[in-house]
Amino acid sequence: MLKQYRRGTPVKNTRQVSIVSHEELHHIAETMGIPAIRPEWVGANLVTSGIPDLTLLPPSSRLQFPSGAMIVVDIENLPCRYPAAVIEKHHPVVNQGFVIAARQKRGLVGWVEAEGPITVGDSITLWLPPQRVYAHS
Repeated sequence: MLKQYRRGTPVKNTRQVSIVSHEELHHIAETMGIPAIRPEWVGANLVTSGIPDLTLLPPSSRLQFPSGAMIVVDIENLPCRYPAAVIEKHHPVVNQGFVIAARQKRGLVGWVEAEGPITVGDSITLWLPPQRVYAHS
């Protein structure tokens, strides 16, 4: 948790859903020299296909499904060593290459704004927020 909150302060869970891209997982596996990375190995709840550079979607983007379900993107899910350990169990010759190979390809985390069923093959309508450059970072 961020240091600006006192211990025990309840905060909203903005990491309810982990979303990955089939294409990005394929790219990571290819970079690592392994046949595949399964979504469950990286803790994904939802796998998309056909959204270019999914991981680079800006915060507050919305993924809308035919049922009316809506997921709001919080932030990029940064690569870490935990999925690397799972991948290594399936591909023992891999030497922790996941963290580097998955930079800007690891997927996103988000939260459910509107509930509804999501099924394999559903189309996704992508809503992007207005983008401005913040020059003071």
